[in-house]
Amino acid sequence: MNSGPSPDGTVVAMCSALADETRWSILTALGQGDASASALARSLPVTRQAIAKHLAVLQEVGLVETVQVGREVRYRVIGTELSAVARRLDAIGTEWDRRLAAIKHIAESI
Repeated sequence: MNSGPSPDGTVVAMCSALADETRWSILTALGQGDASASALARSLPVTRQAIAKHLAVLQEVGLVETVQVGREVRYRVIGTELSAVARRLDAIGTEWDRRLAAIKHIAESI
C-alpha cells in the first residue's frame, strides 16, 4: 500500500518546481498576498496562460492553493509546506555539518 510520496520525494518535487525562475517569481509575488493568474500576469513579464501553467505546477507539489473570492479564483502560498521543506533542508545541512566535523576531527588527529 502506497501512502503517498516520501518526505524526500516531496522535497525533490518542490525544489524542482522552485528551480524555475518564473515559478520562483510567482511564489515571491504571492508572498505579498493572494492574487489571481491575471493579476500575476499584469505584474510579471509572463502571459496569463504561462502563469496558469506555472501555478498548476506549484499547486501540484503543494506550494499554492486556490481561494474563491466571488467569481475570481486567487492563489495563496501554503506557508506550512514551505516551512516543512525548509526544516527538511536544514536537517540535511545539519547532518552534513556533523559529517564534515567528524572528517575534520579524523584529519586533525592523524
